[in-house]
Amino acid sequence: MEIDITQLKEMDCFNLSHSAFEGGENAGRNTWNASLEEAETTQLLDTPEKLQAMRDFAQSSGGWSGEEIAAWSDREINALFLQWIAGDCRQLGADSLEEIDWEEAEKLQEGGQAPSSIYLGSDGKLYFYLGA
Repeated sequence: MEIDITQLKEMDCFNLSHSAFEGGENAGRNTWNASLEEAETTQLLDTPEKLQAMRDFAQSSGGWSGEEIAAWSDREINALFLQWIAGDCRQLGADSLEEIDWEEAEKLQEGGQAPSSIYLGSDGKLYFYLGA
């Protein structure tokens, strides 16, 4: 499922995704809390189908059990989605979606150096592909 993430182009991705090396020993907790806060006002997964697509995506990552995923609230699913977008953006060498060099991003993605699900559509919008 393709999710239009264009409205996030100015979002500070560093705030939602960075390492302990970059942000100290509380980086994981701090980025998760920032993602939860952002999910209060930014809910791109706004239908049961989109929420399920993210659950399936998370399940396919192997990071959580089915029971854990089933227990997540809509806010937590949206927070994880935002954090995933931020992480993919940073893997592409940018701290916001609008900073991404799309020519370079495509090379990184095709070369397997940045396993990002973010892409620039032919319509000029930004998308995240939620596929299991």
